[in-house]
Amino acid sequence: MLISKRINLFLPSFFFQKLCASTSTSYSAAEFTKKPIFPKKKTSETEAQRFVDFKRIRCKGGNGGNGMVSFYRAAGTPFGGPDGGNGGNGSHIILQADSHVRDFSRISNIIKGKNGVFGAAECCHGKNAEHLYVKVPLNTLIKQIGTGEVIHELFKPGEIFIAARGGAGGHGNHFYVSNEVRKPIKAEVGGIGEVVEYDLEMRVEYDLEMRVMATAGFVGFPNAGKSTLLRAISRAKPKVAAYPFTTLQPHVGMVHYDDFEQVPVADIPGLIDGAHKNVGLGFSFLKHIQRCHCIFYVLDYSLKSLQEQLEALMTELRLYDEKLMEKPSAIVVNKMDLSKNSEESKEIKKMFNNSEVFLISAKQKIDLEPMLIYLRQQHDNYLEEQKNRIEKEQDDYVLRF
Repeated sequence: MLISKRINLFLPSFFFQKLCASTSTSYSAAEFTKKPIFPKKKTSETEAQRFVDFKRIRCKGGNGGNGMVSFYRAAGTPFGGPDGGNGGNGSHIILQADSHVRDFSRISNIIKGKNGVFGAAECCHGKNAEHLYVKVPLNTLIKQIGTGEVIHELFKPGEIFIAARGGAGGHGNHFYVSNEVRKPIKAEVGGIGEVVEYDLEMRVEYDLEMRVMATAGFVGFPNAGKSTLLRAISRAKPKVAAYPFTTLQPHVGMVHYDDFEQVPVADIPGLIDGAHKNVGLGFSFLKHIQRCHCIFYVLDYSLKSLQEQLEALMTELRLYDEKLMEKPSAIVVNKMDLSKNSEESKEIKKMFNNSEVFLISAKQKIDLEPMLIYLRQQHDNYLEEQKNRIEKEQDDYVLRF
C-alpha cells in the first residue's frame, strides 16, 4: 500500500490504473503518443503537376554590422583607451546547382541575406552572417533582364554563382587609433549589401531559366505516344493517358546500354499549330529543344498524312529558331501495330527516303532496337564533338599566353 501511494505521487492517475489492473496485460508506447498538432497537408493533383522552369528574382545581400565606439573602463582605469570592435560581414546570396531540385517552384521571388552582427566593447568583433545558399536545378541559365544576355550557367552539381554580395562590416574606434589620434570617437557604419532587382530603374537584373539538357528530344503533336516511348526505353515514368496534353512538363529518362553507358532522352510536351507564336505555351516547350543534341520527330500513324505532320512540326521549329534545323534528326513513326498491311512499311520508308526512319510501336515495344542503336551513335558523336571542342579551346589558350 505504501508503494502504491509513492507511485501515485509521480504518475498520472490513468497510468496508475493501467499498472495496477493486471500484470498479464501489455501496453505499447503508441497508447501514450500524441498526434501532431499540425498534420501535413496533402498535395493536390494540381500542385503535384506544377512545374516552374522560369523565375524572376530580386536579391539583396546582407548589410555589414556597424563598428562600435567604446572606451575601456575599470575600477583602476577610469580613462582607458578605445576598445570598440568591428562589425561582422553581411551574407552573400549564392545560387548553387543541386541535382535533387526539380524546378523553381520553391524559390522565392525576393531573397534577402542576413545582416552582420554589430561590434561590441572590449574589442569584440561582430559575427559574420552565414551565406545564404539558394538551391537551383541543374542546367540553370542566369540571364540579364532586357538584353537577355546569359551571365552564367550552372550545369554540374555544386556549381555556384554569387547573385548578390553582402556588405563589409564597419570598423570600430579601436581601428582608428594612431600616433596623432589616441582616442578616436568615430566608428564606421557597415556596408550596404549588393542589391539585384528586376525594377526598371536598376541596372543589374536577373532571370533564372531552366532548360532540359539531353542527347535527344522527342518532338511531336499531343497524344503521339512520346511519353509511352520514353517509358518503353527508360525507367522514367511520365503520366500516360488516352487524351491529349497528358504531359505538361519535360521528362528526362536514361537509356542504359550493355557497356554501362547512359544516354539522357527528353520527352517534350506536345506542340500545336502556332507554337512558335507562344500559342499553347509554345515558348516554354520549344526552348528545351535547344539544349538537345538531336531531334526525334515522333509521328502518329493513326492520324492524318505523315508528311503533313512532319512538315508542320519542322515549320514550328524553323519559325522559332532556324538553328534547330541544323541539328541531327530522325523520324519515328509510332503506333505501327495498327497497320494491317505489311507492304505499308516499305512505302513509308520510301516517303522519307532522305531521312532516318524508324517504324515502331511504343506500347507493344516493337522494333525499338534500331532506334536505340541510332541514338547511341548520335550520343557518341556528341561526346566526340565536345572532346574536340575542349581540346581546341585548350590549344587556343596555350597559344594566347
